[in-house]
Amino acid sequence: MASKYYPVCVSLEGRRILIVGGGNVALRKIENLMDYESDITVVSPEVHDKIEYFAERNVVKLEKREYESPEAKNYGLVISASDSIEVNQKVYDDCEEANILVNVVDNPPLCTFIVPAVVKRNHLTVSVSTDGKAPFLAGYLRLILEDIFPKHWSKIVGYAHSLREKANTKYRGQSKKRSECFTNFLSADWKTLIKEKSEQEIEEELEKMLE
Repeated sequence: MASKYYPVCVSLEGRRILIVGGGNVALRKIENLMDYESDITVVSPEVHDKIEYFAERNVVKLEKREYESPEAKNYGLVISASDSIEVNQKVYDDCEEANILVNVVDNPPLCTFIVPAVVKRNHLTVSVSTDGKAPFLAGYLRLILEDIFPKHWSKIVGYAHSLREKANTKYRGQSKKRSECFTNFLSADWKTLIKEKSEQEIEEELEKMLE
């Protein structure tokens, strides 16, 4: 398996995702996927109580049984977190044969995709990866990114989207004018604006940035 991974952002909306396994690791994977509006199925004879809770509320589909080869071929993305080496290998083999992206947790040779350490602020996603070679380092760097991009960045992303929409409408076909608006936005002291200004006042600041 290749030791380098190409970073890419993929829409999971409506995509059928299979999680094989029902322990703590599977639970973490499910919780990370819940924000992406995917169709999650969990296959495991025993599952964490919280996975049962999610299933009861139709957040995930739960099938309490052993994995049945080659069912992985019916999904768009597969994560295997089974305690069984044999099951994980079979899931990987089935995915490889069907050309389905698969991640066998903590086993890079059995991964055609890996999940980076992520900091998410609204529509801003910042990630770091070590190609699966040293995930503990990626986890440490994520903590640094948490400090670099504190919670107020969620609001900044929203304001940036609003300004871009307005600039594209007002200055359609005028790339230089739009760039000037974006420069105004990036030059603002957003930490102070968000702390000291009301929503209405910030909207007024955005209008000034458009001039």
